[in-house]
Amino acid sequence: MVTDPYEIILHPYVTEKSMSKIEKENALEFIVKRTANKNEIKKAIEKMFNVKVKKVNTRITKYGKHAVVTLIPEYKAEDIGMRIGIF
Repeated sequence: MVTDPYEIILHPYVTEKSMSKIEKENALEFIVKRTANKNEIKKAIEKMFNVKVKKVNTRITKYGKHAVVTLIPEYKAEDIGMRIGIF
């Protein structure tokens, strides 16, 4: 079990589609460690950004494992985006 969230979350994934997810779905997209499960990803995001995660969806592409992390409405994905330099 990895406890360092920076070993699980590799970097944000930014495209026009992921930017619209921030606005419409309150969700952020990250490239994550291929062996990480949804629960580990959820815990890592909550620890890194001090937020609560509603759900995590994952998929594997040629760029690696993507995680779409939806936050609960009390937290804004835009605020996290500002903190990590997406905007």
